[in-house]
Amino acid sequence: MEVVQTLRASLTFAELRNGLGIAFILGRFLTPSSKRGLDLSSPSFRSRADVLTTAGFFALFLGAKSWLALVNKSAPEPYLVSTGPYSYQTLSLTIHQDEVFHIPQAQTYCSGHFWDWDDKITTPPGLYLLSVAYHKWWMSKCTPLSLRSNNVLATLLTALLASQCRHLIEVRGAEREGKKIPRSVSFYSYHTGINIALFPVIFFFSALYYTDVVSTLVVLVAYRNHLLRLAPERPGLINDLWTVALGVAALFMRQTNVFWVVVYMGGLEAVHVLRTVMQRPGAQGYLSKLHDPPLPQSSPEDWLLGVLTIAVTALCNPIRVLRQIWPHVTVIALFAGFVAWNGGVVLGDKSNHVATIHLAQMLYIWPLFAFFSAPLLVSSFISAVTHPTPYLQSLLSCTTKRATLASIPYTLLTLVLSLAVVQYNTIIHPFTLADNRHYMFYIFRYTILRSPLIRLSLVPVYTLCRWVLWDQLTGTTTTNNPTPPAPAPAPKPRQTPKDDHTPPAPAPAPAQLTLLDDPISENVSSTPPPTTTALLWLLTTALSLVTAPLVEPRYFILPWVFYRLLVPSWSVAVPKAAVVSSQQQQQQQQQGGGRKGTTSRFPAAWFLLRRVDVRLVLETVWFVVVNVGTMYMFLFRPFYWRGEDGGVGDGGRVQRFMW
Repeated sequence: MEVVQTLRASLTFAELRNGLGIAFILGRFLTPSSKRGLDLSSPSFRSRADVLTTAGFFALFLGAKSWLALVNKSAPEPYLVSTGPYSYQTLSLTIHQDEVFHIPQAQTYCSGHFWDWDDKITTPPGLYLLSVAYHKWWMSKCTPLSLRSNNVLATLLTALLASQCRHLIEVRGAEREGKKIPRSVSFYSYHTGINIALFPVIFFFSALYYTDVVSTLVVLVAYRNHLLRLAPERPGLINDLWTVALGVAALFMRQTNVFWVVVYMGGLEAVHVLRTVMQRPGAQGYLSKLHDPPLPQSSPEDWLLGVLTIAVTALCNPIRVLRQIWPHVTVIALFAGFVAWNGGVVLGDKSNHVATIHLAQMLYIWPLFAFFSAPLLVSSFISAVTHPTPYLQSLLSCTTKRATLASIPYTLLTLVLSLAVVQYNTIIHPFTLADNRHYMFYIFRYTILRSPLIRLSLVPVYTLCRWVLWDQLTGTTTTNNPTPPAPAPAPKPRQTPKDDHTPPAPAPAPAQLTLLDDPISENVSSTPPPTTTALLWLLTTALSLVTAPLVEPRYFILPWVFYRLLVPSWSVAVPKAAVVSSQQQQQQQQQGGGRKGTTSRFPAAWFLLRRVDVRLVLETVWFVVVNVGTMYMFLFRPFYWRGEDGGVGDGGRVQRFMW
C-alpha cells in the first residue's frame, strides 16, 4: 500500500502529461520525415509509427519515474555511505563509494565553486557540469532528488540514441552488401534501443546519481556521429571538429571511454577508408584485396590475414587514413596530455585505483553477458534441439570456417590459455571482498574464492558462454538449418540507387516504421557485422577491462551495449506458403477497405512470427524481471552491518543491495 501511495504522489497528472509529451517528441526522431518521400498522411503510418514509438518511450518513462520515486522515498540521502568498514575474514577496509561524493561535488559546482574538488573522486567533472547546465536551464536547486532525476531523461535519450545507432549500423551494412538502403528505422532497431535502456545495470542506476547512465549516453552520441562519418561521402571539417568535441565530452564522463571513442571508432573509420581505397581502379597495385569477410565466413586464419592486409594497406595509404582519423588522433593526444599533467589516469584516490594487467576480466565477461543476454540464446537452443546433429557438426567439425572457432585444436588452445590465466592472473581486489552490499561480493565468495578446483572448473563454462555468444554475432542460427549452406548461385541483380527512376516491383514494402523485414525485400537487420568490426570490439573490450583490477558490473556496460548493437536479427522459420498467403490476405484487406472475416487469421500469425524477432520480446520480459528483483532487494531487503562483538556498525545506517 505504501508503494502505491508513493507512486500516486509522484506520478501526478502534470508528470504524466510531461512524460507523454517527451515520449512523443522522442518517437518523432525515429519516424521518417516527409522530405524522404514518405506518405505521412497514411493511417498505417500514424498508427504503427507514432503510436508505437510513443507507447514504448512512455512505458520506459513510467518505469524510470516510478523507480526514482521509490528510491527517493526509501533512500532520500546520498547512497552509498562512505564510512564502513565491513570486515570479511581478516580484511577491514574503509569504503569510498559514489553518490555520497558525487552529490556534494555537484552541489559545489551549482554554487559556482568550480575549483573546489574532492580528492576522493576518481572520474572527471563532466556529469557535474551537465547537472549545472540542466538546473540553470530549469532554474531549480541542486537537491539530491533533482540531481537523481537527471538520469531519468538520460535513460530515455539512451533508448533513442541506441535505436538510431542500430539503424545506422543497418544502413552501413546495406551499403557494404549492395542492398537497398532502408529509409526508416526498423522495428528491430527500435526494440533494441528500448531493451538497451532496460539493461539492468543501466536501469538500476537511472534512479541514483552515478556517472554510468550519462556516460553511456554521451558515448552513444559520439557513436552515432561516427556511423554518419562512415557514409560514402567523406566528412567535412565541421564534422571533424565536432568529432573532437564529442570525444573530449566522452572523456569528461569517464576516462575509459577513450578506448571506445579512439580505438573502436577510430579503428572502424580507418578500415572504412582502406575498404574505399581498395575499391578504386588501380588499387590492386598495393594489395589484391582488403580481407574483411562477413563474420560467419571467417576463421582465426581470416582474422590474421585481415590484420595483415589492413596493416599493409594502411602503410601504403597513410595520408588517406590520417585525413579520416585525425580527430581521433587529436583526442588521444589530448588524453595523453591530461595523463602527463595529472600524473595518472584517475583524478583522486590513486592508491586504490592503480592500473594493472587483469586478463581474467576477459573470462568473466562471457558468463556475465550470457546471463543478461539469455533470451538471445534462444536461437542457438532451438537449432540445437530441432537439428542436434547438424548443429553439433557445425560447431565441432572443421568443414567450415566458422566451425574452426570450436574445432579441437582451437578449443584446446583456448582452454590451456584460460587455465593459465585463472591460475596465474586471478586478481582479487580488496574492494570486492570489503563490501557485501554488491552482488559481485557473493559471486566471488561462492565460486572463485570457494576453492582453487572450483576456480579452474569454471573454465569450460567460460568457453561455452563464449561459443554461444559469438554465435549470436555471426547470426548463423537464423536459418532453418544451422549448418552453413553451400555457396549459392549468384542472385539476380537488384535495383540500385542509380536506377531508382525505373518502375518499382509490384507491391513494394511500405516506407514507414516497419515490422521486421518483409521476406520479399532484403533483410538488412539480419546482416552480421564484418570480421574487423567484431575484432575491434573484442580488442576495445579487452583494453577497457584488463587494465582494471576491480571486477564490477558497471565496467561491463559499454562492452555489452556495443555487443548488443552488433547482434543481427533472427526470425522463426515458417512455411513459405503461410507467408505468401498472409501477404495475399493483407493485399486483399487493403483493396477491400480492411473488411474482416474474409481471410483466415492463422497465416497472418505465421507472418507476424516471421517478421518479429521473438528474442527481443523475451529480452524485454527478462530485463523487467531482473530489474524488479534488484529493485525489490534494494528497497525491501535492507540490513545493518554488525561488528564482531554483535554491535551495529556504520553508525546504525541502513545498508542496501545493489550492482
